[in-house]
Amino acid sequence: MTTAKRTPLYDLHLAKQAKVIDFHGWEMPVQYQSIVQEHQSVRRDVGVFDVSHMGEFLVTGSDSKQFVQYLVTNDVERLADGQALYTLLTDDNGGIIDDLLVYRLAEERWLLVVNAGNIDVDYAWVTSHTGEFAVKVDNISDDVALIALQGPRAQALLAQNTDVALDELRPFTFAKGEVVGQPALVSRTGYTGEDGFELYVRANDAAAIYEALIQLGAVPCGLGARDTLRLEAKLPLYGNELSREVTPYEAGLGMFVKLDKGDFIGRAALVRQKEVGVSKKLVGIQTEDRAIPRTGYKVFVGDEEVGVVTSGTMSPTLQVPIGLVLVDARYAALDQMVDVEIRGRRHPARVVKTPFYKRNRG
Repeated sequence: MTTAKRTPLYDLHLAKQAKVIDFHGWEMPVQYQSIVQEHQSVRRDVGVFDVSHMGEFLVTGSDSKQFVQYLVTNDVERLADGQALYTLLTDDNGGIIDDLLVYRLAEERWLLVVNAGNIDVDYAWVTSHTGEFAVKVDNISDDVALIALQGPRAQALLAQNTDVALDELRPFTFAKGEVVGQPALVSRTGYTGEDGFELYVRANDAAAIYEALIQLGAVPCGLGARDTLRLEAKLPLYGNELSREVTPYEAGLGMFVKLDKGDFIGRAALVRQKEVGVSKKLVGIQTEDRAIPRTGYKVFVGDEEVGVVTSGTMSPTLQVPIGLVLVDARYAALDQMVDVEIRGRRHPARVVKTPFYKRNRG
């Protein structure tokens, strides 16, 4: 048996009486008190998450930019130092190997942040494509801890404990400085649909920083709230919405594919798919009778099975049952009626506009 991995904050989670589960081989907190309460803390105030299970690869060398450009679907040429973007790794068929963030630290120094369950697969994929590129790829995941501070009060709270000029950080920009007196890369990014920051820190410093943020008033939140928050904002989860069997266009992520930037892995297949169109699409649904759609439930139109629920929950913010469905493209239009099969019964649902929730930026 493989021993489950633990983040540097594992002992703190136990001390705070978190319920710990296995998540892709990691012992992670799913909740502390209540998923709904933690969810609402992020929507209304500020919450803090341990996301140190995520993976980090450092790419260095004179061909770093060209190499990363070849690996991913988005255009990293447009990044200046201190900027980041969301993108995808695709295979030769256009299937999604992972979604990730790319940070430009310097012209010859780039950081790739990948999903926890894909670290080994991604690292093998990335290193197998170095070819003639003058680059070095280091998996620094064990040396880096990642803490996410999310919610409308995130900036006010973090400002009390950092020398980074947070007012100057726009979304998808970052700066190096100190948090609670320790070195950190402070990034204005997140996975909740709210304003917030992700703090890349040394593993040994994580506990002190995490505890200090909680002492200032951040509510500790687990993976349960992280999932409901990202679902309301229609942020995809690898293994649910994304896989090697799904392309960026099918997942509704075509905006992160820049076909005109030059060659990249999977480009030819994606060019073909854009020309002929997709056969399936990821859409949002809301059930009509408050039955909750869950991952794996089948979706029908009449007697025809036309799709599957990839994620679903009772939305804590909207108080309605919501779900994401990968459905036959013929039935992806807004207001299309479908049936979700739940424990042997069909429940009516409607295709609705997504994201289900958008924060007020006023």
